[in-house]
Amino acid sequence: MKVSGKVHKYGDNVDTDVIIPARYLNTADHKELASHCMEDIDTEFVNKVRDGDIMVAKSNFGCGSSREHAPIAIKASGISCVIAKSFARIFYRNSINIGLPIIECPEAAEGIQDGDNVEIDFDTGVIADRTTGKTYQGNPFPEFIKNIINKNGLLNSLK
Repeated sequence: MKVSGKVHKYGDNVDTDVIIPARYLNTADHKELASHCMEDIDTEFVNKVRDGDIMVAKSNFGCGSSREHAPIAIKASGISCVIAKSFARIFYRNSINIGLPIIECPEAAEGIQDGDNVEIDFDTGVIADRTTGKTYQGNPFPEFIKNIINKNGLLNSLK
């Protein structure tokens, strides 16, 4: 399983209220959530993001509340994977539960820049920055996580 896309890069401690502001939590519509994704930190994100793009961040991505709206908004915006130095644990689990691939790789999170084109091979864990030619080694997904992601979330994987 591979994905590739243009990078949208963010810093440390991007919390769930920045990913999807609380004022939009009165809807469960995924596309509506996506239309407001990242707007408090990057007003142009929804205009720049394309299906398959990749989000890269530094430490503690997804800190804050435990709601699933944040990874849902990211996934529904078209992001195919989030790479970070580290994730808040509840965000990590919520992302897998809804079928959003995420990878912790400190070296990639530091080295990859906004606008780079990146390819990720989930079977090997190799992250290739096609813009710079550098590669990074993340951890490949175990089979059970690949199954959840391939089936678009935990609930679908149980069917």
